[in-house]
Amino acid sequence: MIDNINWYPGHMKKTRELIQDNLKAVDIVIEIVDSRIPVSSRNPIIDDLISGKPRIIVLGKADLADAAETEAWAEKFSGSKGVRRVMALNLQSGENIKKLLKALEAEQLRRNEERSVKRPLRIMIVGVPNVGKSSLINRLTGKRSAQTGDKPGVTKGKQWLTLSNGMQLLDTPGILWPKFEDPNVGLNLAFCGSIKDDILGVQDLGFELIRVLGESYPELLKERYKLDEISEETIENMDNIAIKRGFIMSGKRIDYERTGRTVLDEFRGGKIGRITLEKSKVNFTAKNALHI
Repeated sequence: MIDNINWYPGHMKKTRELIQDNLKAVDIVIEIVDSRIPVSSRNPIIDDLISGKPRIIVLGKADLADAAETEAWAEKFSGSKGVRRVMALNLQSGENIKKLLKALEAEQLRRNEERSVKRPLRIMIVGVPNVGKSSLINRLTGKRSAQTGDKPGVTKGKQWLTLSNGMQLLDTPGILWPKFEDPNVGLNLAFCGSIKDDILGVQDLGFELIRVLGESYPELLKERYKLDEISEETIENMDNIAIKRGFIMSGKRIDYERTGRTVLDEFRGGKIGRITLEKSKVNFTAKNALHI
């Protein structure tokens, strides 16, 4: 397995400070996580920073995840402290965006009644890199307000945006944390594109993803790459995928780089199938379990 990741880029530190500095100005936080890795994509730093603020948890990229698992995770997160609502969203189609807007309007009404004031709700949206924050913002505003991309770190600084209903939304860059105590958390984030591929390497990362899919979703892996069987040896599966796709270099050498990139891209694009890497019934250890 790839060695544990221990890092903390400077822009992550700045994002943490940005959240701290602006938290008093907002009424509610939207925390967006990846439906495929609902635990790994919940940043413990964010969890600590926004403690005490009401929160809506959005399970993003739900169209790429196992629907039954997403429903189970939504139910599990609903009991979290301070969580007003949990909902799964397909950010590509915009499914359930209207429900989210209604939930925010209800929160605005509640806030104004409690404080006897009338002003637009102020919202902060947070999450790890490449989890879909910019896509969500574009859906909420009804226009291309936030820059989006397939690579982590696209959002550079804070942005105050106005929703169509007058609410104000603060976007923040994606933030990771200094050290992943559980190496599987780092791998899961890398599989889903929240960590840049060049940090772990496409070939090694693709190998690890084939290993995980061979254990958890062997039939989907077999069907997608027309494999006769799934071997207990990951390298054999990787070789067979390369052979089926014709990723052979001169001298009959396997092109592991291209094979790894293909499997990663097709997993991220949902072409292998609807996959949830973290199962709701698994008892996560204290190392990677957050307040769920």
